[in-house]
Amino acid sequence: MPIIDAHHHFWRFDASEYGWIGDDMSVLRRDYLPAELDTTLAGTGVAGMISVQARASIGETDFLLEQARTIPHVRGVVGWAPLANARVGDVLDRFAADPRFKGVREVTQGQPNGAFFANDDFNRGIREVTRRGLVYDVLVYEDQLPAAIRFVDAHPAQRFVLDHIGKPVIRRNGLGASWAVHIRHLAERPHVACKWAGVVTEVREATWDLDLIRPYFEVVWDAFGAERLMFGSDWPVCLLRTTYRDWLDAVHGLVEPLTADEREAFFHTNAIRWYRL
Repeated sequence: MPIIDAHHHFWRFDASEYGWIGDDMSVLRRDYLPAELDTTLAGTGVAGMISVQARASIGETDFLLEQARTIPHVRGVVGWAPLANARVGDVLDRFAADPRFKGVREVTQGQPNGAFFANDDFNRGIREVTRRGLVYDVLVYEDQLPAAIRFVDAHPAQRFVLDHIGKPVIRRNGLGASWAVHIRHLAERPHVACKWAGVVTEVREATWDLDLIRPYFEVVWDAFGAERLMFGSDWPVCLLRTTYRDWLDAVHGLVEPLTADEREAFFHTNAIRWYRL
């Protein structure tokens, strides 16, 4: 079964462009480009990737599409577009001329909810995304999940994918009850899927293992099910806590109890269907 990694990044590092990569993230403070990804994927069984934006710039989307043309592994790009701009439809049409362009994302994590989700211009931009049959990736922290639920309810015809399971704070003293409640509430919306990616970077402990993250997997698996949960690595951000291969091995351990059809959906089919690869 070929694996599709539904979430990774490329960048040419520039501290002024990637302000979220702090001085304490030394492993990320360099370039990550297709040649290194190709080496990283050797022997993993990963045959397809979706590149996701890491900065708010039209140039970011152009850059990702350019990189995608150099490596056959990249099956799709989730870029950035100025959704609050009245002419965003023109920008989306230009990007959509490349069949690898599959959707957009805005870095809404940590933002005041009104800055995006309740903004009329931003919501008008989302309707332009919907008209073009593109995906919108939702990037929020766990305390923003209630606002995200109201947001997706306002756009019932839009396909949404929640990144990084809503970025809960992960500790050994048990998963947060409010996160689990909100995840289950969000998953009641059939037009929302979820990525099991970017999980270990939310761990607040010095070490992590399967016993620590398994309860979080069980919640999202129970909530989104076999048709709406998909695998992602969040490479190279995952390198803050693990290697690509170790993360993939851990995920294989988590899904071992699933049926063969469920594992195929999680690792392969769901990404194809939700991103129309």
